[in-house]
Amino acid sequence: MKLRFTRTNGPADEAIDTLMDLVGDIHHPDLVREMILAALKAGQEDEIRGDLKLMNTTMKEMRFTTKIFGPYRNKRKVTVFGSARTSPAEPVYQMASLFGKKLARNGFMVITGGGGGIMQAVNEGAGAEHSFGVNIRLPFEQHPNPTLEGSPRLITYKYFFNRKVAFLKEASAVALFPGGFGTLDEAMETLTLIQTGKHDMIPLVLIDEPAGTYWDNWMQFLRGALLAQGYISAADFHFINCVHSVDSAVECITRFYRRFHSQRYVDKKLVLRLSSPLGDEAVREITNSFQEILTPGGGIYPSGPLPAEEDEPEFAGLPRLVIDFNRKDFGKLRDLIDFINNC
Repeated sequence: MKLRFTRTNGPADEAIDTLMDLVGDIHHPDLVREMILAALKAGQEDEIRGDLKLMNTTMKEMRFTTKIFGPYRNKRKVTVFGSARTSPAEPVYQMASLFGKKLARNGFMVITGGGGGIMQAVNEGAGAEHSFGVNIRLPFEQHPNPTLEGSPRLITYKYFFNRKVAFLKEASAVALFPGGFGTLDEAMETLTLIQTGKHDMIPLVLIDEPAGTYWDNWMQFLRGALLAQGYISAADFHFINCVHSVDSAVECITRFYRRFHSQRYVDKKLVLRLSSPLGDEAVREITNSFQEILTPGGGIYPSGPLPAEEDEPEFAGLPRLVIDFNRKDFGKLRDLIDFINNC
């Protein structure tokens, strides 16, 4: 039988419906039906066991990720990266521990890779009750750090790409201390997703010790090798905050959510949800200052919740700013959010 995602599969569609009815309590059955069909189609089309194992493991790891993070969906989280080789005697380790502590005091939970070094410092500072660990299974074992050992919020992944999804899918901010290939990989991953609009706008904070030059040197490379040759634009630097103190790092994150709450696209419109309304003068100033990010003939206007947002009743009471956004000038969109927070 050649399976299709449309309801043209006859007895196969009936069997899937019967299976979901038998199991019961299926949320969004239309999507679950397509997932079942995708698995069946993969079984028909792919003879390579390794391919099916990859699909199977990916599905199971992402399901478990959703299960662990689900109860904390309404709690803001900061994903923190940095070297696993940093020792407790180093000043930057102490900064990372203090950073975790101050984030927890400000109502944030933290997500780390669950290992040693900077990861351990952040989890120690935040405490086990405010920490998630998304560990990775490696040929040389990476044991979870003592703070996360036995935690119900510790997940160990087989595949790096699933782990990367967990790091960023759940993050309201990303902070990076100095580190190796993995840290730089995550810095570029985060920048790429924000720059292309594949992730909601979030603050990206690069943290170094007061006299440190790690991130300053990296920023010089971006300007000298990428910006100078036109590979990126000057507005792309608006996504990045480079700081040399824990207090500055925490301020960058809390300031981002001073008035801005969250975002969503509805019928090609960008909806910015705010914790407090903007005055008429502020809306006029935003409209005049950010014309270049609008679609032709588009506008910016305040609103209540749109009908399509009924599936998120927890945000129903928040005022909105609706933007006919061109979905390409994301650096300027970050400027607009900063403007809103400073009003």
